[in-house]
Amino acid sequence: MVTLIIGKKGTGKTKKLISLANEAVEASNGNVVVIEKGSKLTYDVTHKARLIDTEQYSINGYDAFFGFLSGLCAGNYDVTDVLVDSTLKIGGNDFSAFSDFIQKINVLAAKTETKFTFLVSADEKELPDSLDAVTVKI
Repeated sequence: MVTLIIGKKGTGKTKKLISLANEAVEASNGNVVVIEKGSKLTYDVTHKARLIDTEQYSINGYDAFFGFLSGLCAGNYDVTDVLVDSTLKIGGNDFSAFSDFIQKINVLAAKTETKFTFLVSADEKELPDSLDAVTVKI
């Protein structure tokens, strides 16, 4: 399952992500992974979740990001939840490429039975209609 949390900067998306991550850790029988660009969530997300900074792995662009997420799932069969902050900063502002990325992630999520949540700092009107099925608004 893929969920997008969409809203402009300053609308509370990151606070929602922190809450979702901490709730997922309590409910999960596996591993919860939180991915961010930079290291600003270190003290907000419980230490029981795996926190990954994409800058440490030089991840830029949606192809590299998809490969990283696929490898994460392949290497850890017990990952139940992946939550991503700053999605557009990691992959870029090309909404067509973003839409293709989300379609690939949908397939990955189904194959691995992993829940993916992405925070998107954009106006809902900017996103392609193909993303309507996975969108949650803040």
